[in-house]
Amino acid sequence: MMNDLFLVLGLVVATLAIPSVISAFSESRTPRAAAILVMIGGGLIAIAVTQQPGGYSFGEIPDVFTRVIAHYLR
Repeated sequence: MMNDLFLVLGLVVATLAIPSVISAFSESRTPRAAAILVMIGGGLIAIAVTQQPGGYSFGEIPDVFTRVIAHYLR
């Protein structure tokens, strides 16, 4: 279950970097916050994929999100 949580958190954090990159480039700044978010998200995803026996496939990602959300809503 921890691997699933790491994957979901990593994908969410990496997704949050997209608006930060767009904002930084539109204001002609360096995207420092976006780079940090990408590194954190990438690290969480890497931990999840390497610790999960057999890894994850793209088709499993919606099921992983559902399992994590269901686990914490119960």
